[in-house]
Amino acid sequence: MYTSGYANRKLMATAATADQPQHSSTGLISEVLYREDQPMMTQLLLLPLLQQLGQQERWQLWLTPRQKLSRQWVQSSGLPLSKVMQVNQMLPGAALESMIRALRTGNYSVVIGWMAEELSEVDQLRLANAAEEGNAMGFIMRPVSASSQLTRQLSGLKIHSNLYH
Repeated sequence: MYTSGYANRKLMATAATADQPQHSSTGLISEVLYREDQPMMTQLLLLPLLQQLGQQERWQLWLTPRQKLSRQWVQSSGLPLSKVMQVNQMLPGAALESMIRALRTGNYSVVIGWMAEELSEVDQLRLANAAEEGNAMGFIMRPVSASSQLTRQLSGLKIHSNLYH
């Protein structure tokens, strides 16, 4: 599995006073490329994070193209059934705009959306800004075939952050 993360951290106002300390941002967008014939690998990586985010007061939003989440799977995975929302039957073009709107609201700790194609830099930036604004995490799930992974880097993590630049 190959993952790439896009973090966008806005610079806070430079004139922070003792009464108004600067706060670091926690908005984050990450893209997860996965093989549909190996769903357990993705679950092993994402479930602990989703379980931790489930402890927040906010919702988790799943924007899925076809499949419907199983109540039994949500409960057995340790996710809070009462905080998981799903919108399925999303058209590919609508998923991006829905993710941006949902991230921006701040009502969700995480928004997970399935995208068939790689996003442009502009769309990645729009998502990162929305996640920043809503103080939320977004996961772009993108399935790849086993044959296309042979031509890609075998594994890696690419996180853009101003902490290391």
